[in-house]
Amino acid sequence: MNYLKLSIYSLLFAVLLVSCKHHEEARRPISRASGTFMKKSADRNKKLVASEEEVIKKIIKSNPKVKYYATKKGYWFSYDEKSTTETATPKKGDIAYFNLEVKNIDGTLIYSESDLGPQTYYVDKQDIMMGLRDGIKYMKKNETVTFLFPSHIAYGYHGDNKKIGPNESLICTVTLRNFVPDPAQATAAPAAGTGATSVKTPKPTAVKPAATTKKDTINP
Repeated sequence: MNYLKLSIYSLLFAVLLVSCKHHEEARRPISRASGTFMKKSADRNKKLVASEEEVIKKIIKSNPKVKYYATKKGYWFSYDEKSTTETATPKKGDIAYFNLEVKNIDGTLIYSESDLGPQTYYVDKQDIMMGLRDGIKYMKKNETVTFLFPSHIAYGYHGDNKKIGPNESLICTVTLRNFVPDPAQATAAPAAGTGATSVKTPKPTAVKPAATTKKDTINP
């Protein structure tokens, strides 16, 4: 009788052990699949960036008379019109007024200046294309600059949901017409050493972008 009970307990223990082991093994492929997917995704992105940069470098090499400047953000630019008199560049808190033309990396026109109209950008305070957000701060008033943007600092894998497709490198030509401090931030400073009580000027109403301005400066 004791032998029978021992056999039954041994059998139940073996079934329970096999069941637990099977459950653990069944979950492992999910973890491995997730890790494999992330690795493949990272590898794919690296290859995409490398291939886009290779295309841009070929464009630069094919135009030896044009001086291109590489940036830390991973894009390039050249001057179509360079100012020899201006020294200031836009900074956070300024309002920049510019014109913009957008082509694909083959040079096919996507958006003309007339398509987009005059652009107004509150520097570092509006959500625009990453490349333009950085690139405008290199420019001086009345300069025209052509930027070569890989897709990861343009519109990435989703495009602009209009004319710009997924993973599309862009050629953007920008003319910075002017930039001024945001008047909403202007206040009168006390006169140094006079001992007089300073009078603050009334805070002017914030100048808002025109009603046609979109979340993204490229969208007409």
